[in-house]
Amino acid sequence: MTGISRRDIGKALGAAAAVAAAGKGAAATAAAAPLAPRHLRFPPGFLWGCATAAYQIEGAVKEDGRGVTNWDVFSHTPGRVANGDTGDVADDSYRLFREDTKLLKALGVSTYRMSLAWARIFPEGRGKPNPKGIDHYQRVVDNLLENGITPYVTLFHWDLPEALPGGWRNRDTARAFADYAGYATSKLSDRVRHFMTTNEFRCFTDLGHKEGIHAPGLKLPDVEANQVRHHGVLAHGLAVQAIRAFARPGTQVGLAENPVFSVPVIESPDHIDAARRATRDDNAMFLGAVMEGRYSDFYLETAGASAPKVEPGDMKAIGSPVDFVGLNVYQPQYVRADPGSRRGYAILPHLPSSPRMASPWLYVGPEVAYWAVRYVSELWHPKALFISENGCSADDPLVAGRIDDSDRVMYLRNYIAQFHRAVSEGYPLKGYFLWSLMDNFEWADGYGKRFGIHYVDFATQRRIPKLSAAWYRELIRRNEMV
Repeated sequence: MTGISRRDIGKALGAAAAVAAAGKGAAATAAAAPLAPRHLRFPPGFLWGCATAAYQIEGAVKEDGRGVTNWDVFSHTPGRVANGDTGDVADDSYRLFREDTKLLKALGVSTYRMSLAWARIFPEGRGKPNPKGIDHYQRVVDNLLENGITPYVTLFHWDLPEALPGGWRNRDTARAFADYAGYATSKLSDRVRHFMTTNEFRCFTDLGHKEGIHAPGLKLPDVEANQVRHHGVLAHGLAVQAIRAFARPGTQVGLAENPVFSVPVIESPDHIDAARRATRDDNAMFLGAVMEGRYSDFYLETAGASAPKVEPGDMKAIGSPVDFVGLNVYQPQYVRADPGSRRGYAILPHLPSSPRMASPWLYVGPEVAYWAVRYVSELWHPKALFISENGCSADDPLVAGRIDDSDRVMYLRNYIAQFHRAVSEGYPLKGYFLWSLMDNFEWADGYGKRFGIHYVDFATQRRIPKLSAAWYRELIRRNEMV
């Protein structure tokens, strides 16, 4: 130990002991101190909005030259819709749209996703446009803009003009839709910068033509149903091309889609990969075709002789590039890895005890919000994503003039926390549209299921904010959750 005295060694050891003691003290202090709350802050400029659809809120089905739609016919057919309900009046938003804009403004939202009724603009589905129809939507859009709210417009949310021969079974309907899309956007793109072509392929094709529970109420064999699917995605693709041709430069175009979202039962590499494969397989006929410009080999092999007939140029049109993708996110499909199966995964059924909201189909699984954004981003690399719908049904009893829908607040809080996880990991999620602004006509469920954050007394058309509206307003004000 040349050059180092015992005294020096003693000093060094004493200093080390002091440092160790100080470290223990700091650790003890940190352990005793309460943890700071985690603030789930969204990026500046993140868009918060609400969503509705024309047939569900407008009513006024015979006003100002509007044509008959498939849902007018379906809802007036006995036994098709719960309680015999129809969209004839709905929320009377055709007349009360200014009042509904006030609801949006009171929430503090910056955006509103609305849809156009195709049959208001082209009562026969094509041919001569109806000036009163486009004039109405120009007034709606102007009113939104005057109140600082940016409209995101969906061109087709299931209400198909009944006059179109054969409906979606007829390939010509896709061409008619493109003509309508080009005309409508040419008239509105001076003030609307974002358009969504279609809403939820699976619902207006499969639910309407395979399962028969939505308009037009058909149960077609696979070969015909797959052709309907093809006509649906073709309509989207041709509409994208028409919008590019007729809308003003800089117009953004996308779609709103409800893929089957698979969630890994365990967040380990094997289950994550399995759920990713399931997501691609389950959506090959819809979002996969749009984003890849082709049907996957798996889909075509599975369909076999029932695969859709594809004409030259169809897949190029279907795969027309989009500026954004909207995702309608509600419930999960749980998947586990299964090396012994053909595709390497197994889909787990929902159990009788699985949590759900008031609608029997609406199983609760907040983690789907994260995996929906992640898998769509990883599989198809969209330029931007929006949550074009997310929300839930609840019983919503009106008690002493109040609706304390704490169950909906629970649902929203948990799902939005998972969307935040996706944003924090860098996935391109730019905004969120809550479904829905207010209670409305919920398709085959009629008025028995309430999805709104504003209660609607359908006898008086009075709108009443629910507890969830106050919760959402505070989220928007802070741009964060605690």
